[in-house]
Amino acid sequence: MTSPAERKMQFLFALRSKGVTDVRVLTAMERIDRGDFVRGLFSTRAYEDMPLPISCGQTISQPSVVALMTQALNVQPRDKVLEVGTGSGYQAAILSQLARRVYTVERYRRLVRDAQKTFEKLGLTNVTAIAGDGSHGLPEQAPFDRIIVTAAAEDPPGPLLAQLREGGIMVVPVGQSDAVQSLIKVTRTPDGFEYQELRQVRFVPLLEGLGQE
Repeated sequence: MTSPAERKMQFLFALRSKGVTDVRVLTAMERIDRGDFVRGLFSTRAYEDMPLPISCGQTISQPSVVALMTQALNVQPRDKVLEVGTGSGYQAAILSQLARRVYTVERYRRLVRDAQKTFEKLGLTNVTAIAGDGSHGLPEQAPFDRIIVTAAAEDPPGPLLAQLREGGIMVVPVGQSDAVQSLIKVTRTPDGFEYQELRQVRFVPLLEGLGQE
């Protein structure tokens, strides 16, 4: 059996080999233990670079994708960040190490409750998890310095673009739900929006409304 220290070394090496070079992102990934967000049968696979099932038919993204999205977001210490799609809470926990405040919205109340418990256990006081329709963002907290969407939309959602501060960055998977999607980095400029295609990804579709659970 590999020791926890060896597992962590292998985990960070795998991230670097996928192109994660930002030292702050790597430090955040080292501090936040993915094992705290993976339960049941799959807990033994928490340190593998693969997506894993969680409740409500959702998944926890593979660590390299979490790290690359976080790196593209370029979060600064004073930033207020919106995450759409809390899921397990893993991505929000990583962001909590980099930003001043993180608001994360999830359509499944059960996932919000589970994530909140994990945030409390880890002492992450700068993350707020909210049950709601993330496709509408959080107008009452807007504007945001950074927005990250962990579900695929056919286009970058208009309400979210509107809640991005000038100079702000949004990272969002775009494409049909069952086809290959592209990870897009959107920067709000004084004249509008600039779009940069980063890589191909596969995410669950961004759905409107609240889930049943």
